[in-house]
Amino acid sequence: MSLPLLRAELAAPAAPPVAGLRVMTYNAHRCVGIDRRHAPLRIAQVIAACSADVVAVQELLVRSTGPRPVDQPRAIAERLGYDVQFMPARRRRDGLLGNAIFSRLPLAVRHAAPLPSIPALRRWPRSALWTAVRLGALEIHVFNAHLSLVRAERVAQADALLGADWLAHPDCSALRILCGDFNATPRCPSYRRFAGTLRDAQRAGGLRRPLRTWPSLLPFRLIDHMFLSPEITVRRVLVPRTPLTRLASDHLPLVADLELPAPHRM
Repeated sequence: MSLPLLRAELAAPAAPPVAGLRVMTYNAHRCVGIDRRHAPLRIAQVIAACSADVVAVQELLVRSTGPRPVDQPRAIAERLGYDVQFMPARRRRDGLLGNAIFSRLPLAVRHAAPLPSIPALRRWPRSALWTAVRLGALEIHVFNAHLSLVRAERVAQADALLGADWLAHPDCSALRILCGDFNATPRCPSYRRFAGTLRDAQRAGGLRRPLRTWPSLLPFRLIDHMFLSPEITVRRVLVPRTPLTRLASDHLPLVADLELPAPHRM
């Protein structure tokens, strides 16, 4: 089934310059919109409208059994013509729920693993995905994570992501982008841990007022973030609020236009 893209969404935002990179993070809410309709291709419409080069998406579903198998990452990637890597976080009765990274640039997985949990809390397991993206002579390390709703677990997960298995790994180059639904506002300890090592894209972009992302109909919380290594320059940050983005998920996408350093300066 072909879904026509809305003309208003296609017109904005414009594509980034050749020397730059447009990155997007988006909680797709299992591709179930505010209207309760399961529509993976509508999520693909949102990504296409934002014209992002690399997209970190949380809460995607893969179900290989039953009368109606579904592979949301594959369906979205095929519609966009992007490469995709998927990392499940937990098993549900209707399949595997997890995170994916889509890219129209060469994409390779470096690490994918569960994040720490506190068994006594019996909360949903969480995972993270680390990929490497090639842009000319540059290699950019892109991480996608969806952290716990519980403060103590979020702190443990933040410490793990900042540790030697992830962002501080010897094979992780200077160019690092950490995206995701962190379930944490800038006042939370887990957010402050990330902000102490990396730069928040919104703050680095010089925004006077933060762009909130949840809930999509009337956003009042900033829990979706993008953190960057200091070498990356932020040219523009936006949270598209259109009829399509307000409907497709309970989160709004966060998009950033980034400028990368020339290879000889790294």
